[in-house]
Amino acid sequence: MTENYDKWNEVKKQTELNKTNWTIKVKEIYWIKIGKNIGYEIYGKDDEFLRPVLVYKKFNKYSFIGIPLTSQTKDNRWYIKINPYNIDKDNYVIISQIRMFSTKRIKSKFGKISNEDFEVVKQNVLEMLYAQKGLPEQSR
Repeated sequence: MTENYDKWNEVKKQTELNKTNWTIKVKEIYWIKIGKNIGYEIYGKDDEFLRPVLVYKKFNKYSFIGIPLTSQTKDNRWYIKINPYNIDKDNYVIISQIRMFSTKRIKSKFGKISNEDFEVVKQNVLEMLYAQKGLPEQSR
């Protein structure tokens, strides 16, 4: 187990040196060096710890909020099915794993989702964030 963290640390050091400037767009999906994370946090696979991530909100050319994807089918309210263009199999965004990413982590472009799929994702993210017991309607 420690070996994976040590390997990720080496990949992370090289990723920090990345000078590539990606022009990212909302609704696009990129292969991201997401890393080896702790506990139930989603992590990347293979030698570069990669995972596809949907750009949910762009802040600037250096950072964005992203939602990791999986091809694993789960009957879970945190997994929202999407159909990225040019990808033959179903994918799911894992909205419980939403977080900030640096564009330095980008390896390559993976695909893009439709406006309709993105609206479904947005609605589910908002419900996750604001559907708290006892929260007044005007606060939503």
